[in-house]
Amino acid sequence: MHGPTFHNLARLQRHVMRVCCPRASASRAHHMEAFRKDSTYRASTTDCRSYLPRYTSASRSSTGARRPVPASRHPHTAVASSASSSYSISNSSSGPSSERLAKMQKKQGVGVGAESDTCLASTSGTVQQVEAANEPPARLQKLKSNFCRMCGSTVELRRPEGEKEWRHVCSSPECGHIEYFNPKMVVGCIVEHQGKILLCKRAIEPCRGKWTVPAGFMELGESTAQGAARETWEEACAPVRVLAPYAHWDIPAIGQAYILFRAQLAAPFTFSPGTESLETALFEPQDIPFDQIAFSSVSLTLRYYLEDLRTGRFHVHHGVIDKRPGSGPNDPASFEVKQHMALPLAL
Repeated sequence: MHGPTFHNLARLQRHVMRVCCPRASASRAHHMEAFRKDSTYRASTTDCRSYLPRYTSASRSSTGARRPVPASRHPHTAVASSASSSYSISNSSSGPSSERLAKMQKKQGVGVGAESDTCLASTSGTVQQVEAANEPPARLQKLKSNFCRMCGSTVELRRPEGEKEWRHVCSSPECGHIEYFNPKMVVGCIVEHQGKILLCKRAIEPCRGKWTVPAGFMELGESTAQGAARETWEEACAPVRVLAPYAHWDIPAIGQAYILFRAQLAAPFTFSPGTESLETALFEPQDIPFDQIAFSSVSLTLRYYLEDLRTGRFHVHHGVIDKRPGSGPNDPASFEVKQHMALPLAL
């Protein structure tokens, strides 16, 4: 075994002082007392040895004096090489205390505190990455505009006075315009004709080539029912009579709300692909291709619709579609329906 062997704590203390503080005789008593108080160093000789420079027979200078092996070659020692290093401290009693870890981080130039997004030590000794409290959410950073649409000045993300939310604010003191980003409203129809349901095959992304009910973003100056009828005409060239609201789904992850209505095909009872559709068709309920439906909100609505048809009583459905970050538009395992409510209506 390389290096000196220690039989008791007193000899270990003396060796540490000889190696680390050969010229600090005036402060030696202070170091000895601090060493005794630090319980993390009261470990076995094997553990304690990992905190000391390692010597080998080949580690001698030209004058014969011993010199420590570089820390990167020491099998028992882990040293952070820069301020960007990630500290990984085990829960064993031989590791440094949280106070010593804070000093190590400060020496390395690593910030600790509520306003830093660097590593912080927990009470168990494990260092974790925490998000800075003064950083805007990533979703807002992606939405950031470059210039103010009112005066042309640059836009910055900050909290306006008196508000808790991050906003896109014009940097010009004379303007100070706040750009609000709000959820989008999607409206559409579940169109039924002679017991069949009208679907459109999408001609645009996302989900090109997948089937969906006619639906799209609501326009200014129209009601939700008017927007649903308009979208049905644009995507399926189908005149409809809106009967009643059927489903309202909130999807916070993508900032959208879906409002879908029950509707019937109106005279002259024709339909054909619009500019955003490759194909339109009427499907028997049992023939709906759920594995080819474009969006989770549409798939969910159609399943509830078929269940209401089976029971002979329609409901008005509402709920939150909680989508997993990074999931596809209609991956069956990528979302969960929460806070579902169903109000029964007369058929």
